[in-house]
Amino acid sequence: MTEPGLLGPQIALFEHAVRLHQQHPDGALPGDGEPYPDHDRHRSRPSYRRARDRRLYGADVAVILDRHFNEPDAQASELVDAFREVYVPIHRNDHIVAAALRADRQLMRQTGRWLVRRSNDRNAAAVGLALLAADWAEDDIPLIQTIGLLSNHFGPLAVEALQRRRGGAEALQWLGDRVAGWGRVYVVEALCRQGAANSRAWLLRHACDGDYLNGYFAGKVATTAHLHEAITGTDADDELIDHTGRLLRIMADCDGMGMTLEHYPPAPAVLAAHAAHLAQQPPTANRYVDAAIIANHLTAKPPNRCGCSAEQRDRIVQQYLAVLDRPDWRSAVRAGLGPTSNFFAWFIDHVAARLRLGAFSDVAENGER
Repeated sequence: MTEPGLLGPQIALFEHAVRLHQQHPDGALPGDGEPYPDHDRHRSRPSYRRARDRRLYGADVAVILDRHFNEPDAQASELVDAFREVYVPIHRNDHIVAAALRADRQLMRQTGRWLVRRSNDRNAAAVGLALLAADWAEDDIPLIQTIGLLSNHFGPLAVEALQRRRGGAEALQWLGDRVAGWGRVYVVEALCRQGAANSRAWLLRHACDGDYLNGYFAGKVATTAHLHEAITGTDADDELIDHTGRLLRIMADCDGMGMTLEHYPPAPAVLAAHAAHLAQQPPTANRYVDAAIIANHLTAKPPNRCGCSAEQRDRIVQQYLAVLDRPDWRSAVRAGLGPTSNFFAWFIDHVAARLRLGAFSDVAENGER
């Protein structure tokens, strides 16, 4: 924890993460925990001088570490200010890893732990995390997970560190449930790289939170976790069905980011299975919106852009519309969508109008919002 007297803007970043996590134990920190305690000091610094050759990024950090580890009486606290004016990469860096491996392992771990736990400067904390990411000690997992909650800055190195450790898949899933934005991208992509052996259930139900950035990994989740096999089964649960809807909604419109339905061979079978399962679920506004947006994308694009033949596409769209036109589904979406929200206006203009959704026919006719 932080040293006595480190108050206000001097609080350690780790302690900052701990306090926010106590307030939000089961979800992502609001705003990724920003502003961080060193925000004003960090913003006022002059731009870091980066080497013109990207291959040299991190080399100056390695020089500082080598010098430090070669001092017999060096203390980790002496490094807090050492990285303030240098560029510290937030992803794995070969120069920093090499410096970590050149050092005595016990000293390197002690230094990494101290910097992560005590530093009130993001650069020094990131260097400490990079040191731990070069190691594999399992007892560092809680420390790494906690700083990783500040995922926009520390996510890449936290993920690198966790995936090297025994029990890393479970640790990454814990972190994945508590990060959003780019932090979630880092976690989910790491789980997909590891394969689905220990993470399939989580990937199939929790990987996508609906954020735009999910487009970078939705296709990887569908293929790695064998979505086709799971959703075409007869024992699909509500979490799996709902998450499949999010995956399909994202893959229908993530051109330039990741795999789309056009390049996902099981698309027709997965779409049809989702629509069939949807018909057996109780209606909610979220389920209605996901299904409507999927049907809208299928209608708006040529069938081949959705991975379907014309006949397959038309049949699937009709499956979705048959569900969306039920009176109980109409009532659920009208009760669940706020009519004054920007999303409501967008949905009416871009989805409901194209599909001629009965739930919103009065709005379209009267021009109400």
